[in-house]
Amino acid sequence: MTGNPMNALPLAGRMALVTGGSGDIGGGIARTLANAGADVAITWLGHSRGADATLQAINACGRRGILVQLDQRDPASIDACVRMLADAAGRLDILVNNAAWNIGIPFADLDRLDADTWDRVLETNLRGPFLLARGFARLLKASGAGHIVNIASVGGIAPASSSIAYSASKAALIHLTRCLAVAMAPGVSVNCVAPGLVEGTRMAGRLPDAIVQMARQQALLGRAGQIGDIASQVLTFVTATSISGQVMAIDGGLPMAMR
Repeated sequence: MTGNPMNALPLAGRMALVTGGSGDIGGGIARTLANAGADVAITWLGHSRGADATLQAINACGRRGILVQLDQRDPASIDACVRMLADAAGRLDILVNNAAWNIGIPFADLDRLDADTWDRVLETNLRGPFLLARGFARLLKASGAGHIVNIASVGGIAPASSSIAYSASKAALIHLTRCLAVAMAPGVSVNCVAPGLVEGTRMAGRLPDAIVQMARQQALLGRAGQIGDIASQVLTFVTATSISGQVMAIDGGLPMAMR
């Protein structure tokens, strides 16, 4: 029996936006959505080479790719992004809030976490996703099956990450997910993926080997998170019809993140 060819492309005809699509995780998500049939816009700020590589991968899937330069600390830049995508595509079915910023400051070093650093982290990681969700709300609701997926962190579940500001921003993003799930129902589902350390990323490559090994040892599966697993979970959320307000940790099974 021949299967329905549409089953192989569950996102055919859909338009997605992945912020931070120039990075490792965002690029992996964008490629997975394109492979599932979606046209994909990606935002980038400073990593133009990564943005170009992701765009080429989207096009190689036979899908339309769109590049948008975005500083999500700047409300005017967010407004411009909304207008550009509305003009270029006329719709938005999927918003993946992946772009984020962090800095390595030990929790105990309170003096180094000054107001400017705090604001940069929270404005990028929390205010930006909210303003993007608000800005695209009309298009997402008009989709008839809109989806938002926020990329948080296990640092937002347990007090362990690159800094207090980063953990606080991701904890708030997790709760923003739940609040938006209420606010945007029933037309838009809102869910969240919370990675731990992710293997094969530039961020993981900048960490001391001892830190990486510790993360692997603490994980019950003996390995840290994988880009492919994160992207697959995003795909699960945006093809589901009865999931909203949920958070999935992808970290190799860290006991501290089991809630």
